Amino acid sequence: MRFRKPKEEEIRLSIAPLIDIVFLLLIFFMVTSHFDVASGVQIRLPKVAQKIFSEETSRIILLMDNSGDIYLEGKKIAMETLKTRLEEIVKQKETVHLVLQADKDARHGRVVETMDLAKAAGVRSIIIAAQWKSGKVF
Repeated sequence: MRFRKPKEEEIRLSIAPLIDIVFLLLIFFMVTSHFDVASGVQIRLPKVAQKIFSEETSRIILLMDNSGDIYLEGKKIAMETLKTRLEEIVKQKETVHLVLQADKDARHGRVVETMDLAKAAGVRSIIIAAQWKSGKVF
């Protein structure tokens, strides 16, 4: 009696599952990555020695360039309409933290005036942005 020899299957490595996994990883990283929206306004932040961590709570960004122009969430806004716009945002989000990014050459009086206006509009806290400079404190 003649038995047939079982055919030995050729061992192959299929690349299709590997490509599927790579695309899934690519989609995962694209969905979970965080992009910072640059406003296009060039400001130079003052340097600080201590780095402070802040949470990603409901916060809005207010930019002030060295000429005193104010940008709320990347759009130029007049000082007269700033308070009403901030009041609208506070009504929508309830707890609002304002991140104030003022150029280091901006007038101090204008910065304080803006901070006072934000507090009057109901902003809970004002965070003054600065660029962290690593190194010794003293």
